[in-house]
Amino acid sequence: MSESRISCEEVVQRLFEYMDRELDSYTSAEIQRHLERCHDCFSRAEFERQLRERVARSGQQEAPERLRHRIREMIERF
Repeated sequence: MSESRISCEEVVQRLFEYMDRELDSYTSAEIQRHLERCHDCFSRAEFERQLRERVARSGQQEAPERLRHRIREMIERF
């Protein structure tokens, strides 16, 4: 495996594109190699991954009835 030539700054700038699989295979591989060697960038990527998972799960929970009632009342006032 060749050594990554991408910098930490580039990884951070392209992290969301990488996570969304929007990069070409060469750039994705470069970032993956960098993440395998750089603890700081790996930690950042892992934080973002976990945050995305939590946000996705939170959208699946139903709001309490009291909150839904308050929102309906607010909407009806307008």
